[in-house]
Amino acid sequence: MLKPYADYYGEYSERVQELLTEFPLGESIVGEVAQKAFIALFGAILRLQNILTSFDEFAGNEILSERQNQDYRSVYLNFYAEFRKEGEAEKESINDDIVFEIELIKQVEINVDYILMLVQKWREARGNGSDKELAAATKIQRAVDSSLTLRNKKDLIMDFVDRVSASGEIDEEWRAYVDAKRTAELDAIITDESLKQEETKAFIEHAFRDGVIPTTGTAITRILPPASRFSAAGGHGEKKQRVLARLGEFFERFVGLSAGGQE
Repeated sequence: MLKPYADYYGEYSERVQELLTEFPLGESIVGEVAQKAFIALFGAILRLQNILTSFDEFAGNEILSERQNQDYRSVYLNFYAEFRKEGEAEKESINDDIVFEIELIKQVEINVDYILMLVQKWREARGNGSDKELAAATKIQRAVDSSLTLRNKKDLIMDFVDRVSASGEIDEEWRAYVDAKRTAELDAIITDESLKQEETKAFIEHAFRDGVIPTTGTAITRILPPASRFSAAGGHGEKKQRVLARLGEFFERFVGLSAGGQE
C-alpha cells in the first residue's frame, strides 16, 4: 500500500536538496566513493519520482527542472557505461554495492519523434539570432545524452541536424537520411568482412523485424564467406564472433530510429 503523498514528497525533497548540494551540475564527481554515492542517491530519487508520478499533487512540484533531470540522467548513464559488465538486465547490479535503476530510466525514455520536434524548433530558430539557435541545438544534445537508447546514435542525430533543409518535411528527410546511412554502413561491413551481400541484408532485415540479432543457429553461418574451420589464423569461430559483434553494434545503432512509432 502507498504511504501518504506528503511522506514520499518529504523524502524526495530531502534527497533532491542533497543531490543539488553534494553533486552540483557542472562539477566533476571524482573518485569511486563519490561516484557510488551519486549512483545510490540518484537511484533513490528515480524510485521516488516513479512513485510520486502516481499522485496528482506531484505535477508542477518536481523541484528538479527538465534540464536538471536530463543533465543528471546523463551523468548517471555515463557511470552506467563505465561500471557495467557484459550482459544487461532491467535493474542491473554491477557489483555488491552498485545498482543502476535502468528500468526506471527506460520508463521515461525520449523517442525519435520528440527529437524531431526539437529539430523543427531548432530549424525555426536558425538564422534568428545565435543565442536562440545555440539554445535549441543544446537542448537536442542534452535530450540525446539523457536517453539510454539514443545516446549511442548521437552522431547520426547531430549530423542530421547539420544537414536538414530549410523548408522540407523533417519526418521524410529523417527517414531518407537514416535509410541512406544504414545502407552505407551495412555495405561497409559486408565489404570489410567479405560477407554474402543478399544473405546479409536479409539477415539484418529479419533482425529488425524480430527485434534481436540471432546469435545461434544457421542464419549467421549462411552469411559468412567460405572458410576452413581448421584454419590456424582467422578461423571460422573467430570470424563468426567478430561478424556478430559488428552486426550487433550496427543493429543497436539503428534500431528504434524510425519516426512515427514505426520501425
